Formats: sequence, C-alpha cells, structure tokens
Amino acid sequence: MAPGQVPGKTGSGDLTGGRRGMYFTDELINRRVKRMDEDRLNDTFAALADPTRRAILARLMGGEATVTELAEPFAMTLPAVSKHLKVLQKAGLITRGREAQWRPCRLEADPLREVADWLDGYRRFWERSQERYGRLDDYLREAGRKEAPDDPTNR
Repeated sequence: MAPGQVPGKTGSGDLTGGRRGMYFTDELINRRVKRMDEDRLNDTFAALADPTRRAILARLMGGEATVTELAEPFAMTLPAVSKHLKVLQKAGLITRGREAQWRPCRLEADPLREVADWLDGYRRFWERSQERYGRLDDYLREAGRKEAPDDPTNR
C-alpha cells in the first residue's frame, strides 16, 4: 500500500489531494492551539477558584496597585500574596510592570472574556431549560386547577 492510501479502498486513496504533509502539519497545529486554549481556560478557572485571588482582581478593577497595597486587606505575608499574584499572572489575569522601584499590577481582561465566551454557550442552555421548566410549571398548575373540583377531599 502506498503512503496516504486508505486500507480497503481502491484508487489513489490520497485523502489530502497530494498534500499529505501539509494536512498532517495543519492537524498538529490545530491540536496544539486547541490544547493551548484549554490550558489557558484551566489556568483561568484555577486562578478564579480562590477567594483571595478573586478579591485581588476586584481590587485591581479600580486601577493598578503594588503588592503592598494589594496585601493590606489580607491577614497574610507579602510572600503569600506574591504567590497568589504569580498564579494570576500565569493565568494571564494580571500583568506586572516595572517603574523604578514600583512594580504595579494591572488587571487584564482577555482571559475573563474567554471565560465569559465559554460560559455563554451554557447560559443559552440554562435559559432554554428555565423556559422548559416554566412551561412545565404552567402545565402542572393548570392540570391541578382542572382536577381540584373532582377531588373528594375538597368536598
């Protein structure tokens, strides 16, 4: 069997129109990009899972801040806050700049947009589910009203 042929098929069997190497490369790149997207989404959800990190992000919505400023409301050491910031930075949720001795942290919106986009498909699902449950509630209420006069316990 020649390379690129499909077992059990007659004829050339070349599925790529003579571009087998190109097809294979494209497939590998597509898988890698998909994996990178999944990894980034996983990193974002892992970072958002901690209430301290969510509080830090909420604080950064008001503008950039230093590690010391971010640590003020928490009963933890600066190294502990720095570890939280590293998780947020790895997920792409914050960036850390350098201006002389000052290293401000800034909120980055892209990973949050990716989470919102991912959740949007599920939002449509639960909205449709809510509509179905609403119709079921209406039906059961109506059916209950129709049965009520015949109910011997109401006499």
